[in-house]
Amino acid sequence: MATDERVDEETPLLQSRTKTPVPWGQVNVVLFVLVTEPVSSAYIFPFINQLIGELGITGGDDRKIGYYAGLIESLFFVAQAATVLQWSRLSDFIGRKPVIMIGLLGLSISNFAFGLSRTFGTLVISRCIAGFLNGNIGVMKSIIGDITDHTNMAQAFAVIPAIFCIGATIAPLYGGALAKPQDQWPELFSGDFWANYPYFLPCAVSGSFTLFSFFVCMILLKESLPSKTGKKNSHPETPTIENQDDALNVNDTQPIPIKTLMKTYSVMIPIANYGTLALVEIGVLVLLPLFYSAPVEIGGLGFPPSTIGLFLAVFGVVDGLVQALFVAKIINKIGAKNLFCWAVLFYYPLIALFPIMSAVVIAHGKVGLMIWTLLILQLIFMVLMDMSYAVIFIFTTRAAPNKYSLGTMNGLGQTTTSITRAIGPAMTTSLFAFSKEYNILGGNLVYIILAVLTTVLVFLSRRLPELRDDE
Repeated sequence: MATDERVDEETPLLQSRTKTPVPWGQVNVVLFVLVTEPVSSAYIFPFINQLIGELGITGGDDRKIGYYAGLIESLFFVAQAATVLQWSRLSDFIGRKPVIMIGLLGLSISNFAFGLSRTFGTLVISRCIAGFLNGNIGVMKSIIGDITDHTNMAQAFAVIPAIFCIGATIAPLYGGALAKPQDQWPELFSGDFWANYPYFLPCAVSGSFTLFSFFVCMILLKESLPSKTGKKNSHPETPTIENQDDALNVNDTQPIPIKTLMKTYSVMIPIANYGTLALVEIGVLVLLPLFYSAPVEIGGLGFPPSTIGLFLAVFGVVDGLVQALFVAKIINKIGAKNLFCWAVLFYYPLIALFPIMSAVVIAHGKVGLMIWTLLILQLIFMVLMDMSYAVIFIFTTRAAPNKYSLGTMNGLGQTTTSITRAIGPAMTTSLFAFSKEYNILGGNLVYIILAVLTTVLVFLSRRLPELRDDE
């Protein structure tokens, strides 16, 4: 390593001569707890549109369901955006473990409350509980950043998208299958309770799993914050970043001030990419069940919740296997930046398939072999674009000036993504409903907007630094 301690902005945070084994014991605990995040959000996707319709809010106009469904899906991220930076910043001072345990309790309460909600107002409150009390995603990524270095970070972070895929597989599957159990298994779920709360069962399953994860965390998770473990920064010679209004002294054993981080280009460009990626991705994810459930007459596929859940589950299985088995190897082969730049390009054909399928189903009046072929092709594009997530986790972590600031760094990233994910569902579903209701650009306005946002993401991806592992 050069003797000059001040180098350019693109010098990576973590440098080592030999490859360090991944500490899978603690990483696996983190990954298990991480499953609660996608499980607690994705299980509502197969039935949320039906639930909104049954509440009578739309006055019987199915074209307006998208407005309210998007609002419900966005509320978690609105509440999270208001508090996640504080939770992540707090984890830099009091430790990662207590913050995660608070978040798990918040998620559990929210899931049970959602199942017991029978008005639009109580649905809103239950989703806000989860957002306000839960800042876990950023903190869990901080733990992985605490216990890994640049030689094994890609291998650990590559599993995170796979874990989200597991949640995306399990949650829609039981969310759709367990909705209205009194209709499917009347001998087991008869009585007024199940008639009044037809969606409580999938909510209870999610709440119970989250509560179980709380106890797993309490027993097995070890504190990783260096100031709490008694370990010094494992890379004390990490250089300082210069050419900034406020130079970052990465040798400090305290979290870097937030204002200083926000003035640093090498910190903010990964966050800008992360936020834009999240905006496009959440738009596509909420559009999928809405498009699948929309009537064939308006260009949707007219699928019931069980079919939607099954298809999303298949995507989750395939996606999880690909992310876990191949992403780290591809990063080692072509580099993190190259993979990210290629992966985000697949959003273009992924988005284009929506209006293509809409045109096909309207022309034929039903879902046939051509539609199923296009759905499989869309699934492939989704798997390829999802490779971008493991990479952006690496960029965000490597941009942190020291390990004492990982919580704050991930908090900034999570705040940005929470804001975009709060905007994304409401924006996308409302644009979908608006496009269909007023036949704007043939009902395709929403797809054009998503393509424009993808172009912004492609531009930002080219601004990411090359990650170098200096010897």
